Amino acid sequence: MEKKRPLRCQVAVVGGNTCSEEVFQIAYTVGAELAARGAWLICGGLGGVMEAVSRGATENGGHAIGILPGYDHDSANRWLSAAIATGLGHARNVVVVAAGHVVIALPGAHGTAAEVHLARVLGRPVVALSAWGEIPGVQEVSDPRVAVELALKLCRRCHASDHEERGNDELLQSS
Repeated sequence: MEKKRPLRCQVAVVGGNTCSEEVFQIAYTVGAELAARGAWLICGGLGGVMEAVSRGATENGGHAIGILPGYDHDSANRWLSAAIATGLGHARNVVVVAAGHVVIALPGAHGTAAEVHLARVLGRPVVALSAWGEIPGVQEVSDPRVAVELALKLCRRCHASDHEERGNDELLQSS
C-alpha cells in the first residue's frame, strides 16, 4: 500500500473586510508566522484582514488561498497565491472555515461572527485574537505569535486523531 503524503496544516483566518492599522499589523504578523512555520493560509480573499494576512504570508514565502464570494477572479487581493471564485456570496464562508483544519479569528462584523459560529458547528478549533472569546469553545489570546503557535498545536492534534481513525500512525507536517 502506498504511503499517503502528509498534509500541511491549513489555517483559515477570518476577520473584517475593513480594519484599523493596528488590526492590519496583527493580521500581517499572523500571515508571516504561518508562512514561517510552513502552514497554508485559507481566507476570504478580499480586503482588510484577508489582504493583510495574505500579504504577511506571501511576503514571507508562504501560500495564501482566497475563497472568493463571486465569480470574478479580479476581485481577489493581489497577495493571494491562488484565488477560487465560487459565486456563493456569503455562503462561501462555509467553504473558508471547512477548508481550514483550524481557524484563527480576528475582529470583524457579522460575516466574521458567522464564520466563527460555523467553525464551531463543524468542529473546527477556533483561536481568537482579541475578539470572539465569549463564544463557547473559542480560545482567546492577545498575541498573534501565540495564536499561530496554539493553532498549529490544535492542527497537529486534529491530524493525529484523523490518522488514528484511519490506522495510520504517520505524523503530519505543520512546519
